[in-house]
Amino acid sequence: MRPVHELSIAQSIVEIVEQTASANGSGRVRSIKLRIGELSGVVVDSLDFCFLAITAGTKLEGAHLEIEHVPLTAECRSCRQTFAVQNNVFLCPFCKSGDCSVVSGRELQVSEIELEDEPQEQT
Repeated sequence: MRPVHELSIAQSIVEIVEQTASANGSGRVRSIKLRIGELSGVVVDSLDFCFLAITAGTKLEGAHLEIEHVPLTAECRSCRQTFAVQNNVFLCPFCKSGDCSVVSGRELQVSEIELEDEPQEQT
């Protein structure tokens, strides 16, 4: 089932990028920056494979996916300290409370799109 998950994500990315490129009157897409959180469940290699497969023959063909990995961090509701979550153990290292909330690590965002200008016709 894993590749189906990444395929639907890749399709959503393509839709977002195509809408943005169209709205900006752009030609081809050079690169797409993504923010992917540790807790998002996305397998980056599978996403990259699916993206390459569905962009063949489109404005996005050859576009480079740049991935920013967002670490899993939490905030302790007891002592208000923020900490990096290790091995998915939500236990505050400062006060040992288990009453914590996720601060980052769930992200799955298109953060930047680099577009090429549409070539101008010469008259």
